[in-house]
Formats: sequence, structure tokens, C-alpha cells
Amino acid sequence: MRRHLFLWLIAALPLASAAPLFAQSAISIPGYDIKALMQDRLDDNHGLLLRGVELTQGDTSLYADEVEVFEGQDRVLARGNVLLIQGNNRIAADHAEFNTKTHLGTFYRASGMSTVQPPRQVPQPGAVAVPQVPGQAVDVVFFGEVIEKVGNKRYKITNGGFSACEQPTPRWDLNAGTVILNVDHYTLLRDAVFRVKGVPMLYTPILYFPTKEDGRATGFLIPTYGISSLRGQTIHNAFFWAMSRWQDMTFLYDWFSKTGTGGGGEYRFNRGGGTDGQLSVYRLDERTASYTTDNGTSTVPGQKSFTVNSNAEHTFPFGLRGRARVNYFSSITANQSFQTNLNIAAVNTRFYGGNVVGSWGSYFLNAQVDRNEYFADTSTSYVTGNSPNITFARSERPLFAPTSPFYFSAAGNMADFAHQSIQNDVVTDDRGVGRGDFVTQLRYPFKKVTWLNVNSAVAWRETYYTRSLDPATNAPISANLNRQFTTFSAQATGPSFTRVWNTPDWGYAERFKHTIEPTFGITRTTAINNSNQIIVTDGIDQTIGDTTSINYGISNRLYAKRQIGTTSQAQQIVTLDLFQTYYTDARAAAVDPRYATSNVVGFTSPSNFSPITMNLRVTPSVTTDSNVHVEVDPKYKEIRLLSLTSGYNWNARVQSNVTWSKKFFIAGLGGFNDPALLDNSVGFSTNAHTITNKYGLNYSFNYDILHSHLIQERITTFYNAQCCGLAFEYQQYNFQGISSLAVPSDHRFFFSFTLAGLGNFSPFNGGLSGVPR
Repeated sequence: MRRHLFLWLIAALPLASAAPLFAQSAISIPGYDIKALMQDRLDDNHGLLLRGVELTQGDTSLYADEVEVFEGQDRVLARGNVLLIQGNNRIAADHAEFNTKTHLGTFYRASGMSTVQPPRQVPQPGAVAVPQVPGQAVDVVFFGEVIEKVGNKRYKITNGGFSACEQPTPRWDLNAGTVILNVDHYTLLRDAVFRVKGVPMLYTPILYFPTKEDGRATGFLIPTYGISSLRGQTIHNAFFWAMSRWQDMTFLYDWFSKTGTGGGGEYRFNRGGGTDGQLSVYRLDERTASYTTDNGTSTVPGQKSFTVNSNAEHTFPFGLRGRARVNYFSSITANQSFQTNLNIAAVNTRFYGGNVVGSWGSYFLNAQVDRNEYFADTSTSYVTGNSPNITFARSERPLFAPTSPFYFSAAGNMADFAHQSIQNDVVTDDRGVGRGDFVTQLRYPFKKVTWLNVNSAVAWRETYYTRSLDPATNAPISANLNRQFTTFSAQATGPSFTRVWNTPDWGYAERFKHTIEPTFGITRTTAINNSNQIIVTDGIDQTIGDTTSINYGISNRLYAKRQIGTTSQAQQIVTLDLFQTYYTDARAAAVDPRYATSNVVGFTSPSNFSPITMNLRVTPSVTTDSNVHVEVDPKYKEIRLLSLTSGYNWNARVQSNVTWSKKFFIAGLGGFNDPALLDNSVGFSTNAHTITNKYGLNYSFNYDILHSHLIQERITTFYNAQCCGLAFEYQQYNFQGISSLAVPSDHRFFFSFTLAGLGNFSPFNGGLSGVPR
């Protein structure tokens, strides 16, 4: 009996010793759901969670093999396959210390992922933008020996870095001794190294840039590198300042190894309601540079120059709207040699001005001030402008009653015109004049015959000039002048002749329609006294009095009814217009603005006829469009001008355009018998890219056929990967005939890269095709 009792007590001892373990309270963390296969309480406020541990509170989850809990201290130590998930952000580590209340902590030998928004991408007007990494949220991968989570989306990384590439070996990454990664705000790196496929490419002691949620945050932009035979190696960098939600600024600094430095800024604003604008200012400080050419060594003197470009709009009370625009450069040589866009570099006019417009029912007001200076060469220029020019007009309305067959309109203009010739900054000729002009018109449309459309009108004009020309010397004098004349005109269109062909078996179109429509018009202008004493400023002053002009022409239209989608639509595929004008006074043929070759330098018009003009447009499909313009001299029966423009657009993936213009030599015709005044040039451009913008190519050239030299050639290629992009541009630019530089041409190379989530940068002068900043 005693033996059995002893054995029973021995067997019960393990159960008695185990009873305290199951009797102790479960480990708890306020606000968290806890999952673990095992728990071990080490003391009253200290416990251990083992195997498959998961702590969850809202969108925050912490996973680990083992979690040591310090109750009352809001602190846990996680070890083994640690993973913290908060929304779209996550951190993985070997071990970590985590605050369960603030959700902050320190992670060792860790890596993580967070989502950032791309920086602001604003296209530049008129620029050919290289496609970039799509502007959408991207995942940024970061890593380091120690990652401290010091805020909701703020991390301090020691001996680590980050990348937007998720490959095992990222295409690019930034490594630094210390990284402050502030997602949706800023990122700061110290002793940073930029690496591509693990190869170090760039070192900087400090790097600071925005990673703000709305894409507009103050910070440095990514630099651009280039090479130019004129300026040497070039580095462009900029600082972006997000002043407020409606305004920002960009400060730019450029370094040129051969010629000096440049710097400037751009201010942009948009207050809404029609008030917006931008102001760009750039200053070049160039030193003297020497170049070796085929003709020996040439020297380009140093100079300081600046450019200002601005446009702004503002809505005023009483239905008024104001606009201002500035395109000004201090040195035409610097402007032409610095710009990479041929259309900008070839501009030899600087301008500033503004206007205020308003309309109230049938009344219209326009008041403007402007100044234009055209440069014939680096020392000779011509100034035109208005200060001010005010027009008040009443648009055409029925006379007396709404049902009246007569329509009346009137307009008045007061202007002070500037017209100066300048040589080496000295005014050599001033033909400025003040002018007051008033014109009224009465129009009567003839509608009795349905097949003939006739519009007749009579206009009376009176013009007052504050200055005039001396009849003997043709020099401007202070004597005023008054001019009056009346114009009678009638314009008829029709009858229209039409023929239709049904072609149901032809795959191109099921039906064609051809229309022929003649036009005829006559205009009579009464005599103008003292017309040879008028100082000419624009077309109003060029009117030739006591003359009659008769214009005649014929228009051809060819339509095709084609299947587009599920419906058939009529498409105009060919347009051919032929027209000419006869003048009783041959002088009128030289000032008619309807003809491009009527008023050219050195032009003489021995004929009473205008050139015979043909305009042809061919659009066989929605992807192609071609235009031809021809003017034939009526006396010599030779072509004065021929221009061709043709374009192709395929699904917005391939866009090509070619232009050709030739001004022909005519031995006996002034303005066309001087080889220096002739022109024969061709231009071509194409833009091709894949549907996803992963690969792309932009190519363009302009060639002077007359002088057998290439004006410019430009090639841009780009590649966009999942997390980065590269863009290369090469440009050959010929200064011959455009600038007085001793260097005949410039060869330019630009390189830029785009990092997802960080963006890129391109200089104001248009490197890399004006990629948005």
C-alpha cells in the first residue's frame, strides 16, 4: 500500500512542477493582435513569442521568428526573418528594435520598399520633348547596414542606398555613408556614389533632391553632361524652388570648360482664372577662346550677354484681358551660337510688347505697345513698333433693322509708329510717324440667284499723318498729311459644276465627287492725293490710288467617300486653286499682300499682272498630307517661287515632315536676278518610338542646296527601362550664313539620364531637345 502511494507521488511531481507555467498570464501588447505558436513569460513584464510570430495593428504588421516583448515600455526586439509592413511600405531585416506605439524602430542588415511620386514634368512650348519614364508612382528599394525608421515615411540609412529598380542587380542605385530618405518630402545623401549595374559613375559629397507626393518640392535637379566643339565640356545643373502651390522658380548654372559660365532662372505662376505666365532670364559670361580651323587659328572674343523670354496673361475687370510677351537678347552672335534649336537660333529679331483686348457685344477694343528690332547683320538693324496702337471697332451688323439687306461696320485706329535704321547703335534714319485712321464699310450680299454668290461693298477711309516725305528729297519732314479715298468692290463665286463617279468595286473609295468653282472679283480705288509723300509703315499706307484690280481664279475639289470604321464619310483628298490679279496701275502689283513674291527686296514689277499662283493640297489618307505652292512670273513665264510641304503620321508613333523651298533665278526681274537674294533649302524631321515609349529616335536636318552645305543635323535617341531612362543627342550646327563667328561649325553632344521617381533636367537653351525640367 505504501509502495503504491509512493509511486503515485513520484508520477505526480512533473505535473505539479509544470503547473506554474500554464498558470502565468498570456503576453499582451495594447492594441495588437498577437499570433505565435509558443509563448514564454520570462518575468512579470518580460515575455518571449516564438515560432511564426505576427503582431498586427491596423495596416501595420510585424513578422519574425522570435519577438521579445517588454510590456509597459512599448518596445519589442524581433529576430530572424523580420518583416515590417505598413500600407505599401515594407522593411525586411535580420533583427530589429521596434516601438509598438510610435511604429518606429531600428533595423539591422535590412532592406525595404516604399512608394514615391514622380517630380513635376511640364512640357515646354515649342520644344520637341524626349519621352521619359511614365509619370506614375514608382517603388523605391532601399538597403543598408542600419535602417532607422524615424517617421511615418522617413528613414535614416547608414552605409546603404536606394534604387527604383527591383532587379536582383539594379540598373542603377545611389549608395552613401548616410541617407535621409523622406518619402513624399526630401532625400539627403552624404558621400553619395551613383552606380550603374554596380559600376561607380559619379561621386558627390552631398546630394539633396525632392521626393514629394505632389511632385513639386524644393531641391536640386539631376545634372546634364554635354560636349561642344565651340564651348568644350559642359555641365548643366539647376535648383528648383517650390514657392507655393501656384508659383515656382528654377535657378540654373552652366559650366563650359572652354568659354566660361552661364546662369539664370525661370519663374512660373498660375493663379487660375486666366492669370498665368513665365519669365526666363539667362546670362552668359564668355571668355576669349582660340580655335584651330582649316584656315589656321581663329579667336572668338569674350563677351557678356543675356537673354530674356517671358509671356503672361491676366484678366481685368470690365471684360478686359491683358497679354505681355518678351523675346529679347543682348547679342545676336551669342543667341545664334548658343541655342541648339535651329528655329530659335536663326531668329534675328528681338521683341517685347503687350496688349489689352476687350469686346462688348458688337464692339471691340485692342490697345498694344510693342518694339521689334530686326538685325540684317551684327551691326545693322531696323526698328519697328507701336507706342501705342489703339483700335476701336464695331463689327458688321445689319443697318437700321435686323432684316436689312445692308451690313455696316466701322473701325478707328490711333498709333505712334517707330521706324528706325540703326548702324553700330546709332540711328541713321528715323521715319517714325503718328497716324490716325478711320474706315467705314457698307456691304450688300446679292442672294437672288442660288447658283451665284455675289458680295458687293463700298468702303470709305480717311487717314491723318503727323509727318510726311519731302517730294524733292524723299526725306521725312514735320509737315502733316491727310489722305482720303473710297474703295468699291464686288466678289462673285460660282456657278459650281459637279460630277460624281460610283466605284463600288474599288477598294479605295465607293464614290468620288469632283467640283469646279470659278471666282471673279473687281475692286476700284479712287485717286489719292500726295500718295508719294506718305511714310509707309504697313499695308494700309501702301494703297495705290486711281486703280482698278480684277482677280480671277478657279477652284477644284475632289472628294472620296471612304469607309472609316463602321460608317462611310466624304473626305476631301485633292484641292487645287489657280488665281491671278490684273491691275490698271502696275505699282499695285508690287504691294499686293496675297502674293508671297510681290514685295521682296529689290523687287521691280514691269507687269500689270500678279504672278500666276497655284495652291495644291493632297490628302489621300488621314496619315499623309502634302501641300505645294507655286508662283509664276506673268512676263517671263518662269517660276518665281516653289515650296513643298509633306507630312506623315502613323498612329502617333511615326511622325515625319519634309519641306522644300526654292526661289528661282530670273535674269531680267529685280529681286530674282541677284544670287545673294535667292534661296534653295530642304528640311526633314522624323520622330519614331515604340507604343510603350521604350525606344525612340528623333532625327532632323536642314540643308542649303544653293550653297551646298548642311545647316544643321540633329539626332536624339532614348531608351526607357522599368526604372530609368537614357537619352543621347548629337548635333552638327553650321554657322555659315547665320553668324559672324570665326568658327565655321559646332559639333554638340548631350547626355541625360532619367531616374524613376527622381526625374531629370535639361538646360534652358534646349539641350536634349528641350526635355521638360
